[in-house]
Amino acid sequence: MDAKQVFGAFLSMIFKVSLWIIIIVVVYKCAIYGYSFGYDIFSDVPVATETTAVTVSVAVVDGKSDMEIGELLEEKGLIKDARVFWARVLLSDYKNKLRPGIYDLSTSMTTEEMLKIMSSDPEETEEEESDS
Repeated sequence: MDAKQVFGAFLSMIFKVSLWIIIIVVVYKCAIYGYSFGYDIFSDVPVATETTAVTVSVAVVDGKSDMEIGELLEEKGLIKDARVFWARVLLSDYKNKLRPGIYDLSTSMTTEEMLKIMSSDPEETEEEESDS
């Protein structure tokens, strides 16, 4: 075996090992992201606690998609990730039930509580507020 063949075999081995390392790292990163995304969907943890909560008014315009509403809520600091909000809406009973309007939402609310408020009739929300 001459030096060219040894060098070629060495480069081939380095290439294969590097390729496998890249594949393993990509699979690992995807698994971590997938787990984190799934955990965020099913854990439904509010952004803030009751003591540090802030109430924010949100105007939902007619014709906005669930993803656009999620982006609005993320922009206002009510949720951490619009994609998680969108996935929660798809997996819930609130799909295609969010109504336009102006809502006072708190950073201590879970996504489920926000969805319940944004999908209820305005009359129901006013009655609940007057009962409190």
